[in-house]
Amino acid sequence: MSGHIPNVLGVPTVPFSERTVETNGIHLHIVEAGPADAPLVLLLHGFPEFWRAWSRQIDRLASAGYRVWAVDQRGYNLSDKPTGVDAYNLNALSDDVVGMLDAAGVERAALVGHDWGAAVAWWTANRYPERVSRLVAMNTPHPVVGMRQFRASWRQRLRSSYVVFFQIPRLPEALLRAGDWRRLAHTMRGSARAGTFSVGDMVVLRGAWSQPGAITAMLNWYRALGKAPRLPNLRIKPPTLIIWGAKDNFVGREAAVESAALCDNARLEFIEDATHWVHHEEPVRVGQLLLEFLGG
Repeated sequence: MSGHIPNVLGVPTVPFSERTVETNGIHLHIVEAGPADAPLVLLLHGFPEFWRAWSRQIDRLASAGYRVWAVDQRGYNLSDKPTGVDAYNLNALSDDVVGMLDAAGVERAALVGHDWGAAVAWWTANRYPERVSRLVAMNTPHPVVGMRQFRASWRQRLRSSYVVFFQIPRLPEALLRAGDWRRLAHTMRGSARAGTFSVGDMVVLRGAWSQPGAITAMLNWYRALGKAPRLPNLRIKPPTLIIWGAKDNFVGREAAVESAALCDNARLEFIEDATHWVHHEEPVRVGQLLLEFLGG
């Protein structure tokens, strides 16, 4: 492993710093890059990643003159891991985002999310539209669309069967830890385009998963779904870009179309050869779309 550079989870090449930010009663680990007085872009990772999911986009956005914060969301890697399922409901997660904007000293920021990070971005844009200048969601639908499809479609229930499994106490943690995280690593690599995640990437991820209390906190995001609060309304007011890897094993492309219909101003971009891990598989195309949208 000496000298190996992870394929997609390397550190940024631009200058960056790390610190802890207090927000919503907890402390979150963030990485920041770019000019401190520039418009803020907040990058929100999904399951089971952490801030380094965004390394290539940190490079691109900071080099283009944006102020970038990439966060370890609550329960992940170096951020606080409050106990109990209730600590991971979507209202709390969106309040974390608003607290980060306050800590950054800004009224509004662009939110870019993938997977669970996209769910948090959707939720925040709905609850606090005045705090979100632009919304980018990757391969996760508007939360109402996601729940609607889960209830109505047996195909979607089958695709999301892991969500049901994660509701069981303690057993998922034990099975995921077994064999040095063999199942979790296999699921990630098997659901991505061949060669996306290197051996080095899996080493980096295993380090984050092995942080004390992390795996239970990560699964509590799913366990809190049954107690999800109601959104104040269905519509998304901030300008929205939906980027969707069309070969996603977990959610069908129809969810992206339905999500766009719930936005006042939406742009939907399918990347046909990409999977759920679109930000890793097509970093150049994703970066181009981000810069076009954020600068538009």
